[in-house]
Amino acid sequence: MFMKKAPSEIDPKQNPDLACLQSLIFDEDETPEEQAKTYKNEGNDYFKEKDYKKAILSYTEGLKKKCSDVELNTVLHTNRAAAQFHLGNYRSALNDAITARKLMPNHLKAIIRGALCHLELRHFSESIVWCEAGMKIDPKEKKLLETRAKADRLKRTEERDFRKTKLQEKREQSQKEALLQAIKDRNIKLSVASSEDETETFSGFAEMSLDGLSSESTIGAKVHLEEDGSLTWPVLFLYPEHGQSDFISAFREESRFIDHLIVMFEELPPWDSERKYTPNKLELYYEDEERREIYQIDTKTTLLQALQHQRYFVKAGTPTFLVLVKQSPFSKNYFLGKKVHRLN
Repeated sequence: MFMKKAPSEIDPKQNPDLACLQSLIFDEDETPEEQAKTYKNEGNDYFKEKDYKKAILSYTEGLKKKCSDVELNTVLHTNRAAAQFHLGNYRSALNDAITARKLMPNHLKAIIRGALCHLELRHFSESIVWCEAGMKIDPKEKKLLETRAKADRLKRTEERDFRKTKLQEKREQSQKEALLQAIKDRNIKLSVASSEDETETFSGFAEMSLDGLSSESTIGAKVHLEEDGSLTWPVLFLYPEHGQSDFISAFREESRFIDHLIVMFEELPPWDSERKYTPNKLELYYEDEERREIYQIDTKTTLLQALQHQRYFVKAGTPTFLVLVKQSPFSKNYFLGKKVHRLN
C-alpha cells in the first residue's frame, strides 16, 4: 500500500493507524541504506505525481539517514534538485546538484541539472562549463547540446547588450559634460533644495552637477543641448492672482518672453473673467529667494538674458517667472512690503 503522506509528518497520537503502518514500512531493523532507498522510492512516486513538495520531503528524509552508499546519496541529491527545479527554486536545486557532483563527479544527471540551474539563473558561462564537463562523458547527450547552445546564444546576447549599455552610458556622460560646459559658458547659476529645505547655490562649475537640472514637472522635462548648440529649458509661468500656471516644456534660450506670451494669450484663459491678461498689459518678474527681493524682467528680452542676470538662480532645473497685470490692484498689494527692482 502506497502512503500518501510523508512519514515525517505522521503524529502517532493523532494518527495511530498510520503510525503503525509507518512502523511496518520503515522497519527499525532496516539499515540506513535500506531506509534511505525506501524514502527515495517514495519521493520518486511523489515526483511522478508532480507533487514536488512532498517529493522533496521524502528525499530529505532519505538524506537524513546518512547512509554510506555514495551512489544512493548522489541520487537523492540529484532527485531533490530536480524537484526543487520544477518548483522554481533554482538556487536550492543548484546546491543539490553541486553536492551530488562532489559525491560523484561523473554523475551525468547531476551535471545536466546543474547546467539547467545555471541557465535559469542567467549564469551563462557557468552553464557552458557544466555542459562541456557533461559532454566529455557523453558527447551526444541531447539535453547538454541544447543547453549549451542556448547558454552560448544568451551569453553573446548579454555581452552585446552590456556593450550597448556601456556605449550609451558613455554617450550620455559626454552629453552631460557638454551640457554643463554650455551652462558654465553662459554664466548661468543653478540651485537645488538642500536636505534642510533651504536653497544651495552652485556658482562654481566644479560644484555643478546635473542633480540641479532635473525638472520637478510631471512630464519630466529638463534642459538639454540642441544640435545647433542652443539650450532649451522647461519654463514655468506663475499667475499668483489666480493661483494658475503655465508650463512650457521646451523654451529655447534665444526666444523672447513676449513671443511666448502672445501665443499663450492668443485666446484668453477661462479664469481671466475680467479679460485683463493681454500681452501688452503683462509684466514679468522673478523672485530672489535668498534676499527676498523681486526683479522685473523686460518681456522683450530672451530667456538667456534673464538667466544671465546676476541674481537669477535656476532652481530644480526649471526657470520660474511671475506674470502680473501692470498697475492692477492685486499687483500693488502683492508688492507691499517687498523690495522690487523695476526696469528703468
